[in-house]
Amino acid sequence: MVKSLEYRIIRSSRRTLCLEIKNGELLVRAPKRISESKIEEFVKSKSGWIEKHLAKAAAMPMYPKLTAQEIYELAIKAKEDIPRRVEHFSKILGVTYGKITIRNQKTRWGSCSSKGNLNFNCLLMLTPSEVIDSVVVHELCHRKYMNHSKEFYALVKSVLPDYDSLSGWLSKNGRAIMLRAQ
Repeated sequence: MVKSLEYRIIRSSRRTLCLEIKNGELLVRAPKRISESKIEEFVKSKSGWIEKHLAKAAAMPMYPKLTAQEIYELAIKAKEDIPRRVEHFSKILGVTYGKITIRNQKTRWGSCSSKGNLNFNCLLMLTPSEVIDSVVVHELCHRKYMNHSKEFYALVKSVLPDYDSLSGWLSKNGRAIMLRAQ
């Protein structure tokens, strides 16, 4: 159990307490009128969660921050590369799609709208090409299933049998990559 934990309190007009670990620092988001003792009690009650997530943050590989120019160059590279991949896999899956947008997103690798528009994170260019393919296939499969059902994943794995290991790579390394752009 954590005996003495350092944390920073951020007060706002929120109604509840919450914890956040950002850049290895423990933040407590708190309502303006809550007492310090209530905050301390809350932090102590969440010591297991805090230890687990601080350890996870410490184990995460640290990469240098990307400059605005580097992010711009990744976006240009993604605009050249990803549409080719989308075209290739859309033919295999027999699906159509709308507009392809490349962004620097903080939490998502890709998304598919109900209209068939596809969004991809330019930071995918920092991942292995097979991982890029897994995100492209995942989003294109949403053209048939707008959910994450068994049928959806069966379709994904019919194109990429090793999808689970590729998705695992992204789960393990993705957050550290995204933090480079923040």
